[in-house]
Amino acid sequence: MHELLSPDQLKGRVGKEVHLAGWVHDVRVLGGISFVLLRNSKGIVQIAAPKKSVPREVQEVVADLHQEDVITCTGVVKESKVARNGFEILPDKITVVARASVPLPLDPRGVTPAALDTRLSWRTLDLRRREGTAVFKIENTLVSAMEAYLRENGFIRVFTPSIIGGTSEGGSEVFKIDYYGRPAFLRQDPQLHRQLTIAGGFDRVYDLGANWRAELSHTPRHISEHRTIAPEMAFIEDESDTMKIEEGMVAASMRAIVEGCVEELGTLGVKLDEPSRPFPVFQFPDVYKLLEGQGRRVPRGEDLDTESQRVLGEYAKKEFGSDFFFLNRFPSKIKPFYVMKVDDDPEWARSVDLVYKGVELSSGGQREHRHERILKQMREKGMDEASLKWFTDPFRYGVPPHGGYSFGIERFAAGLANLSSVKEAALFPRDPERLQP
Repeated sequence: MHELLSPDQLKGRVGKEVHLAGWVHDVRVLGGISFVLLRNSKGIVQIAAPKKSVPREVQEVVADLHQEDVITCTGVVKESKVARNGFEILPDKITVVARASVPLPLDPRGVTPAALDTRLSWRTLDLRRREGTAVFKIENTLVSAMEAYLRENGFIRVFTPSIIGGTSEGGSEVFKIDYYGRPAFLRQDPQLHRQLTIAGGFDRVYDLGANWRAELSHTPRHISEHRTIAPEMAFIEDESDTMKIEEGMVAASMRAIVEGCVEELGTLGVKLDEPSRPFPVFQFPDVYKLLEGQGRRVPRGEDLDTESQRVLGEYAKKEFGSDFFFLNRFPSKIKPFYVMKVDDDPEWARSVDLVYKGVELSSGGQREHRHERILKQMREKGMDEASLKWFTDPFRYGVPPHGGYSFGIERFAAGLANLSSVKEAALFPRDPERLQP
């Protein structure tokens, strides 16, 4: 078994033999010495092959190497003042495991830039870039820290269905599939089944998985398949309880990245700090006045567009020093039937979004748990009650006040890494045009 050792681990092996494997990141054959940069998931290490010091067969192998060939190397770790990381490998043996065709469709070194569309078409090569690796290590830390925070706060993970028999938000943005000859849909969000899990007696759960929206959106913020982490909690006082959990989850994840992803942040050229708390909360209808003061008018009762969120993001940064803010109490007429209205002011709903750098990360708030109110709100929106009896009937048998949110993982990772598109934070993104690779 060949070793996968980080540069720091290799430093501790100076003078000792190692057995490494990876890709040829670059190769330079000079007069009296040749250099190979060996790259794997742990980093890049330099192999130095002086003609006077290494076997002839090693020199011949090096002379025939190409970028992205897969090789193994056996050699001794030596200190070097000129090599990256302060050491290099003096090889006894180099073996070519797999050859890369030439020319390459794109350059994983980034020396020759490639357009995003080309990078996504050749995603496996694109992922070999150090920047690509860094993004997904950050995303891994992000998700792990979020899960750890939720578990520490009494949440358990559940798996809700990805295939549903009816739509919950109008049906215009869902993918329809054939389910044994019957129509079915890919879920837009795992929320309804999270609510049924709460109705089943669980008090704190979260789901982690994929969701699908059939939006014909061609923006840097949208993909057709995205992943969310989605907590749901019972016995809440109001939507502010969900905001407290979400704020804590975000802060915990950013702390983990700041402490555990120093190298990855450096690779991406990102300076990241733990967020200041508490996050600002902008509540409707005051949001309209706030926007008007910033030179942007949105009619009362209307939703906010992308530009309005951006303006509020700049305001939050200027006035509160925060890249985050909550939007609360949205107009009830623009929200789905399951959102609880404010009882003494039903024009507004207990609905909450979290926005980061002007981009919406999550949507949630308090759900309506009273059966008769759920049916009333369905009728107000002209919905077919019979189509959702599987969801509404359990609320006849006692369901506590509850709420939660669905938080976009790729959007947050893209924002943290300052990526130009959320597609860069998805391993193999799906959009209206892209179904492969």
